[in-house]
Amino acid sequence: MSLAICSLKWEAAHTGAQRITYDSDGYHLVRFPYITGDEQYDRWNMHDPGKGAGAASAFPDARSGLIWPSHDGWGVLSALVFWEADAAGLEYRARFVRDPLNLTAAGYNSTATTDCGPTRGGQYRSYLWQMFVHPDTPVGLKVSVRGAGDVKLSTPLLCAEFKLAIHTDVKVP
Repeated sequence: MSLAICSLKWEAAHTGAQRITYDSDGYHLVRFPYITGDEQYDRWNMHDPGKGAGAASAFPDARSGLIWPSHDGWGVLSALVFWEADAAGLEYRARFVRDPLNLTAAGYNSTATTDCGPTRGGQYRSYLWQMFVHPDTPVGLKVSVRGAGDVKLSTPLLCAEFKLAIHTDVKVP
C-alpha cells in the first residue's frame, strides 16, 4: 500500500510568534511556513502556496494553514500543539476541518473536535483522526483556548505540527 505524505511544522523559536486570531467559528486556523527540512516534508506539493486563489499565499496568511490532499484516499490526520502556560485558560480545543476557509464547493465541515481541561504549566496535546480526503477539498487544523464564561483567549502557541498521510490504495469489494 502506498502513502502520500505532507508534514508541516511551525515553531515560535524559529519563525517568530503566531498571532492568534479567531474566525467566526470561534477557532484559529494554525499557519505553517512554506519550507522543508526536519519535520517539514511535502514531496507531493500538498502545502502549495499557489493553491486556493489567484495570488500566491505567503506565511502567515490564512491559506498557509491548508493542506490540499494530492490524492483521493483514506487520510490519517495528526497534529501536535504546544501552548504557553496561561492561568486563565480553562479549556483547550482542537479540530480538523475540511475546507476551513470555504474556498471550494465542499464548504466548511469540522470533524474530530477535542476539548480538555488544563494541566499544570504549559499545555501539550497531540491529536489523531482518520477520514476520506479529496484533492479538491483542503484540510486544516484549528485551535481555541477558552477562559471563564467561554471567553476566547489569545494564548500564544509555542509549537504546532500538522500531518496528513493518504492511503492511496483503498480496497473496495
